[in-house]
Amino acid sequence: MFKSTDFAFFSASFYILIGLMGCNYQDTELSDQFVSQGMVPTSGFFDSSEYVEDLENLRKKIGGTPKPLAIDKPGNYGLGRIPSKEEIAGWDIDVRPDGLGLPDGAGSVQDGEILYEEKCAICHGVFGEGSGRWPPLTGGSVADLVNDNPEKTIGSYWQFTSTLWDYIRRTMPFTAPQSLTTNEVYSLSAFVLYLNDLVEYEFVLSHENLTLIKLPNENGFFEDPRPDSLNAICMENCKNPDQIKVTWDTSHLGVTPEAIDINDKNPRDSELIDERVNLKSKKDATTHIIQEGKQVYESTCFICHQDGIGGAPKLEDRMQWKIRAKKGIQKLVMNAINGFQGETGYMPAKGGHVNLSDREVELAVSYILVKSNTD
Repeated sequence: MFKSTDFAFFSASFYILIGLMGCNYQDTELSDQFVSQGMVPTSGFFDSSEYVEDLENLRKKIGGTPKPLAIDKPGNYGLGRIPSKEEIAGWDIDVRPDGLGLPDGAGSVQDGEILYEEKCAICHGVFGEGSGRWPPLTGGSVADLVNDNPEKTIGSYWQFTSTLWDYIRRTMPFTAPQSLTTNEVYSLSAFVLYLNDLVEYEFVLSHENLTLIKLPNENGFFEDPRPDSLNAICMENCKNPDQIKVTWDTSHLGVTPEAIDINDKNPRDSELIDERVNLKSKKDATTHIIQEGKQVYESTCFICHQDGIGGAPKLEDRMQWKIRAKKGIQKLVMNAINGFQGETGYMPAKGGHVNLSDREVELAVSYILVKSNTD
């Protein structure tokens, strides 16, 4: 249940967040909600002098030592505080091509091989060839980039080694991003470079030599000289928008969506979740689920549920699925659509595949329950 103390915590956090963002908070629909709670003034911008004391009291309630508010500078309304160096460091993790931003550390190809087999091979393949619909890390060549549909991988397309290191640290592994230590990121980066025949098996990658590793396509990028728009910029005496006509579109290419009802919040998911497959018999329904649900499962779900990655219950673990089935298929489907934090693991919304429709998620869940022999 939502308590008044929860609201106080949220309000203080909201004030601090706005301050960190450097925003001047104006009257909006959201601010009206705070006005109704007596938390903000009823006119225009915040008058910080009225609320410094209240904000200090709120901070004391949620702990920590209050810090002085800078309210004497133009455009500053006394909201929030200057972030600490530690807070800035938590966000400032980008790495430039020249190596600026790389933390001290090192990792070997040999250590990276062990980590890769444990955390990466399930998606990217044992040799970086890619598994299922997951992207390959190796293959292709710079020479092939001029052809139709070239294979763009780290060794054939990427420009800088720093991008490889930065991407692994930010997003990998898929089920637990930013869980790797600095040395593990160096080790995995080293092994991926090895898979692309760019370093030897005895190589040790570190903050001192990472920028010395040049990718084959480093000089293949150039600044696009074409303008963002072919139309001249108009600042005065501009054309009447009512007179502007669309003379060409991409309909003939088959990539333009068909007209949809703007009142339909999610046209792809117009079928209600609780509607069952409308077929004549249970046998036909089971066959349909197996055929359609299997396609969704194998293209998106099996990565985690095949081997229990991230605490995901395995497909053949009948006991685990029987426990979950007791919640009802609607509950399981909604958890899969919206994401769910369980006792043993975390299920991201739609398994991280936001392109899936709700109906496809339902079919995948139904397929899993059928295959795990749950009632």
